[in-house]
Amino acid sequence: MTMQRFFPFLTCSILCLFYLEISVSAEDQSNDPWRALQTVERRIPAAGGHPGNIYLTGESVIIHASPPIPENAVRWQLLDDRRTIIQQGELDQDVIKESALDAGKLNLGWYRFEFLDENGACAQFTTAAVLHRLFAPVPQDSPICIDGANSWFAQENPSKQENLSKLAALAGVNWIRDRLRWRDIQTGPDEWKENTTYDSSAKFENQYGLKVLQVFHDTPEWAVDDPSLRGRMPEDLRMLYRFCQAMSKRFCGLVQAWEPWNEANAPDFGGHAADEMCSMQKAAYLGFKAGDPGITVGWNAYAGVPTPLHTKVLLANEAWSYFDTYNIHTYDWPSSYLTLRRPVFEAASGRPIWVTESDRGIQYETGEPWFDLSQENERKKAEFIAQSYATSLFAGCNRHFHFILGHYHESRNQIQFGLLRLDLTPRPAYNALAAAGRFLAGAKCLGRMNLDNSNGHVYAFRAQPDGVERDVLVAWAEREADWPDRGKTTVDWPFDQDMPIQGIYDYFGRPFQQRIPEKLRSSPVFILLPPNGADQLPLEKPPVSEYREGTPSPIVMQLALPVDHTVRVTETPWSVENEHRIQCDVEKELPLFVYNFSEQTASGTIQVEHLPKGWNLEPQEWNISLLPMARTSLPALFSRPAGNSDKKSDCWIKLRGDFGKAGKPVLAFRLIAEPGEGYEN
Repeated sequence: MTMQRFFPFLTCSILCLFYLEISVSAEDQSNDPWRALQTVERRIPAAGGHPGNIYLTGESVIIHASPPIPENAVRWQLLDDRRTIIQQGELDQDVIKESALDAGKLNLGWYRFEFLDENGACAQFTTAAVLHRLFAPVPQDSPICIDGANSWFAQENPSKQENLSKLAALAGVNWIRDRLRWRDIQTGPDEWKENTTYDSSAKFENQYGLKVLQVFHDTPEWAVDDPSLRGRMPEDLRMLYRFCQAMSKRFCGLVQAWEPWNEANAPDFGGHAADEMCSMQKAAYLGFKAGDPGITVGWNAYAGVPTPLHTKVLLANEAWSYFDTYNIHTYDWPSSYLTLRRPVFEAASGRPIWVTESDRGIQYETGEPWFDLSQENERKKAEFIAQSYATSLFAGCNRHFHFILGHYHESRNQIQFGLLRLDLTPRPAYNALAAAGRFLAGAKCLGRMNLDNSNGHVYAFRAQPDGVERDVLVAWAEREADWPDRGKTTVDWPFDQDMPIQGIYDYFGRPFQQRIPEKLRSSPVFILLPPNGADQLPLEKPPVSEYREGTPSPIVMQLALPVDHTVRVTETPWSVENEHRIQCDVEKELPLFVYNFSEQTASGTIQVEHLPKGWNLEPQEWNISLLPMARTSLPALFSRPAGNSDKKSDCWIKLRGDFGKAGKPVLAFRLIAEPGEGYEN
């Protein structure tokens, strides 16, 4: 669908189908990392159609069963998240015929609708949710985001794509992360497919006021010589540049941000070395900006625990000028976020830190097709949601994307990640997401309280719950433990009686029965204070990433060693690093390339700025003249002597160019003889 044909439809849809109130914010152009880098037209969502049995407070709830009610069912009962029976009765013919139960108006919460056989056993169940009705549009800078992958979970299914977008919006989500396959859109060097599942997905996400972060991580067959390398970036980075340029043009106004690859260091996505990720990032960034200068370009988020080595390579390549946000993933416990992110604060170079995938998976306990968690683990997963968001925002992040909205399981480790079930009905964690979306709307972290009891956790925010500026505390008790031992910790209520508390709500957003609880438990509570009400608390401030100035150069250099020179190394437990391994005492031609991603001819020199003592690289200088969009090789013969390979070895080679107004591009890479060499340099 062309942009000219699409925008009238989008405008009509926004005005007529979904929204009740508009909110558009002007972009703050300062270096504040919390600023809204992109703004969209956004209104208050409504729950029309009620996909997944999702309702808003005040609505009559009709719970639809999918699949239909089983023949051996004779009774039904409705339970809440603590397995308290809310309603029950005999199954009459109307309920059986329609496979639907009119439960009337239910309080805010999550519900399980069970069909019982003659022995009282549950023959089948479905779920429903009643969410708080939002009072204001989601703020443009709200940190509550979700990984959705709508275009894949609802591939070629526009109706389901619309429902997934609606459910994300109802939960108070700001950004949604989607997925795209390069080969599905660019089917040949000059062949482009229109009206794809990615176009329809972006349309509905925008229709429901969601900002879209798009990511891709494959290379089409026509762009590689060896089909087995489709999981790696194309060797000729001009292919990547042109694709990124075309995508930012095609989805201008529909996709507000891009990640140019997903977990490029992971074996599943190419197993690239860090310098390869830097060269790719530079080409992709320049391509996206050429297509749409206003687009937000994130760092190609890497897999595993962040490492000092990855940060050193990024900084040596001066790559900070080629991303607007520094994106990472985490599947660790919240208690470790701050410690594990220390390399991230330096690598981010003052740019906003986005966690674009985050969870801690739990094993499912039922088989196909539902792959559901146990009821106890469903509750623990729901409690985890606010814990994860609150801790992550304190640990330097300002956009946090939970993984994942739709039904998604991994058979290899029997993990269920989805907040929604196969038929879009909710798991309790979906309700917990909606509570975070409500109470942490537009939240900026003020800090955390360091309690005498290390099992107590209190994080303070300035936020806009229900559209009203307040200070919000998120508090819970939990010790460092795996899932079987979680949910058992309590600590004494840590606040003085004179704390100006205006409301306390549980992890679903339900008002607390007691005004002041006696204990903090594993189930987080949201504590509402007046503006500046948290000023009296002793708060440890969130970490700050120091801002580095820089200007991207259109001249990009690249080392393109064959994949058989790549070896995996482990610097830190649960990390994923790849290095270039070179045989000693053997002269080898290094495949070095330089690109001109500009519209003007560029002339200049490239010199070897650093070479380890005793190593040889010839020549030491190249004179270069490049036409627009040209690529040329840098003839280079390399050798290194055999010797002791230890952590103190210098394994770095660094090249720097001087192209006048086109800048002084850098390429830095490491060549090791054995894994583990040179970690201290």
